[in-house]
Amino acid sequence: MYFEGVAKLDKKTKNLVRRLGIGDIAVIDHPDLDRVSAEALVESKVEVVLNAAQSISGRYPNLGPLILCSAGVYLIDNAGADIFKKIKEGDKITVQGEEIFRDGECVGKGEILTTLSIRSKMEKAEENLSDELESFAINTLSYIQKEKDWIIKSMELPDISTNFAGRHALIVIRGYDYREDLRMLRSYIREYKPVLIGVDGGADALIEAGYRPDMIIGDMDSVSDKALLSGAEMVVHAYVDGRAPGLERLKKLGLSPKTFKAPGTSEDLALLLVYEKRAELIVVVGSHAHLIEFLDKGRAGMASTFLVRLKVGSKLIDAKGVNKLYRSTAKMSELMIILASALVVVVALVLASPIVKSALRLVVLALRTRLGI
Repeated sequence: MYFEGVAKLDKKTKNLVRRLGIGDIAVIDHPDLDRVSAEALVESKVEVVLNAAQSISGRYPNLGPLILCSAGVYLIDNAGADIFKKIKEGDKITVQGEEIFRDGECVGKGEILTTLSIRSKMEKAEENLSDELESFAINTLSYIQKEKDWIIKSMELPDISTNFAGRHALIVIRGYDYREDLRMLRSYIREYKPVLIGVDGGADALIEAGYRPDMIIGDMDSVSDKALLSGAEMVVHAYVDGRAPGLERLKKLGLSPKTFKAPGTSEDLALLLVYEKRAELIVVVGSHAHLIEFLDKGRAGMASTFLVRLKVGSKLIDAKGVNKLYRSTAKMSELMIILASALVVVVALVLASPIVKSALRLVVLALRTRLGI
């Protein structure tokens, strides 16, 4: 295989996909490429991805590499960390087989991954999953002991203006199946008008679906300026040590965000905030549901997530559950009656028109003449 293109590099795949387009060659450093990142790469329309790391290490059966190859993306794996020193942003490079060239010089070499080779690696990775699960559980239990106080005891909440009391809250994370889930929830959103919260890039997901977020919560590292300037209320995730990485970016945009200091993920903070602000129901889109998804996020455990869900569980429901439980108030039989009634009215109005009556007489007369009646 032979490809030519412009190199685009970033060690954070979620940042790189914003700059990619047709004709580019993506250079990433992403061990155990996750599903969400792979889907974003496919959507960028790149034909070639060079990964400095192992796209599937065998630690667990991650789906990212299979998604890329199944979409026809040429994937060169484990090209080595030096590839970031030998190639610069904007360089014109050539990929020939498993070798990478710049200005005719071979600057790197990796392993070509195919659907067949990836499936073989995934089968071997399945064998390690029980060990990963055990390690994951041990880490979770050890951190629960350390993190329990911030969830059990009362916490200092930001002074927000968005009102959640007695309303539904829809929290969107740009995770698995978020687009499909948002489409399924259109009727629910139209009828219940929930408060719309985007967790980092989830704000862009809401905008793409045609909505404006009421609030954006997170580190603010994977959300666009367009979303940040949409008029939503901003809550920046501040860590226990006081660091709030997203604060400076928002201030440069002329925004005045609130901060929420707590351990855990931004998703955890969003759930806690709307729960403590007395939302009636919390619906989550794109959240993490099982072990593979947590491993994809690179988390050693799920202590904060476990504790948060333990607290808010009585009000929490996944988007897929809403789709199954929620139905439009009108039944099919009722809709058919309404349709039939409307049709009767239309026919009556048409027949009452003098013009229509004359036209019908002409049609009847023409038919009788043609048939000799």
